[in-house]
Amino acid sequence: MDTGRNGPVAVVGGGSMGVGWAIVFARSGREVRVHDAAPAVRSAVLGAVAERLAALAAHDLLSEAPGVVMARITVAETVGAAIAGAVHVQENVPERLDLKTQVFRAMDAVAAPEAVLASSTSSLPASEFAAALPGRARCLVAHPANPPHLLPIVEIVPAPFTDPEAVERTRALMAQAGQVPVVLQREVNGFIYNRLQGAVLREAYWMLEQGIADVASIDRVMTSGLGLRWSIIGPFETADLNYQGGLEEHARRMGERYRQMGAERGQPDGWDETLVARAAAERRALLPLEDWGARVAWRDERLMKARAAERESPPYTASGENTAAGGLREGA
Repeated sequence: MDTGRNGPVAVVGGGSMGVGWAIVFARSGREVRVHDAAPAVRSAVLGAVAERLAALAAHDLLSEAPGVVMARITVAETVGAAIAGAVHVQENVPERLDLKTQVFRAMDAVAAPEAVLASSTSSLPASEFAAALPGRARCLVAHPANPPHLLPIVEIVPAPFTDPEAVERTRALMAQAGQVPVVLQREVNGFIYNRLQGAVLREAYWMLEQGIADVASIDRVMTSGLGLRWSIIGPFETADLNYQGGLEEHARRMGERYRQMGAERGQPDGWDETLVARAAAERRALLPLEDWGARVAWRDERLMKARAAERESPPYTASGENTAAGGLREGA
């Protein structure tokens, strides 16, 4: 079996997520075989791929002609035909435990022993649907953002029984495909992506319920503030760069206020000194304090580029009309 750059990949589940994955792997040079249990979905796969490849090419996001990438993707009539000889299988069936258990049982029965079986599940740990399989050691979660061909993050979540070699092969394959793999140290409900997203949504719904702001205003705070900044740096680096002195200074000034906000919502867990020190040590390993000012300047440069790009192509309002020049601003 070819486990190198050109090893084939199977995609099981041909909806929007499966189509995105097919593009990810095909544009990295791999042969891709897509299967879906529904004939209507199978018949729509190649048209959906072609449409998305054309859009990527229009935005100069393909290194090859769409037809070249498209030629690497075929649709298989059966799971066995899709998986035969594949080095990696990416499952994308609906988020039902019984269905995923059934599909993984079928995949494990026909996949080559060396093939990794990965699920795109948004929250279900592999230990819930793969624990009873003979080949469970090659099973894990590889959770993407949607759509995966536009948002590169992939959360690789091994079960307690997953072979570390399968984890490393998946990480290397995703990196070679142009994705950004993050390996979790243990299983947790919702993984990183949906726990962060869920925390924001819980607060958003609570503020709506309490009459603090309407939906549009809450979204506007994200798109014109937090979202712009978080598209460049994450929450830890944001806090680290907000105050000279880094994370520890941020925690000194803001930690108690954030604890109070959490307590209002029944979440009183604060950040003790040991936890802050651990986070700060990890940040300092990534960014020494003597480089703090340069990193702030880099952040600001990226934000200015984002605002300039926004001005060239203003966002749309809910009605579909362009907002005023200059992008999303208060009252725009």
